[in-house]
Amino acid sequence: MEGVVLITGVMASGKSTVAQALAERLPRAAHVRGDVFRRMVVSGREEYVPGAGGEGESQLRLRYRLSAATADAYAEAGFTAVVQDVVLGAELSAYVDLIRTRPLHVIVLAPTPATVTAREAGRAKNGYGAWTVEELDGALRTETPRIGLWLDSSGLTVGETVDAIVEGRERSRVV
Repeated sequence: MEGVVLITGVMASGKSTVAQALAERLPRAAHVRGDVFRRMVVSGREEYVPGAGGEGESQLRLRYRLSAATADAYAEAGFTAVVQDVVLGAELSAYVDLIRTRPLHVIVLAPTPATVTAREAGRAKNGYGAWTVEELDGALRTETPRIGLWLDSSGLTVGETVDAIVEGRERSRVV
């Protein structure tokens, strides 16, 4: 895979782990972690709350612009940029428009809510606060455009998920 690969899904869907494993499998790749840009805001950070708009939403969109520009810079330098972040709903189409690099692949990890709940329970960090797993999964499945490769990774290992991404690379290509 070349260009930019965006891996999205709900929190605890496996984005970080899969993105890292995919980047490690490729001959020349960078893993761009969207959440790093959120954590760079040292003071004045406002967390995104669904439907609230305002500063939290502005900072979310800033994070997307920064990760997209970083992915383009890595791709321009000859790396496959594997971006991982929660990009759902209409924001997915907007994110696709931010990326200049071609090809652009979109991978949507969509394990079942029960799988996500189990994964979330096993993590040291807690991603859910303003949402429940079911609410965020509902937004994923009903509000997110069906572009790219959607994978129910519930019964897959990380390696099997990466295999499915590599095998489905043509279906994942959006531009």
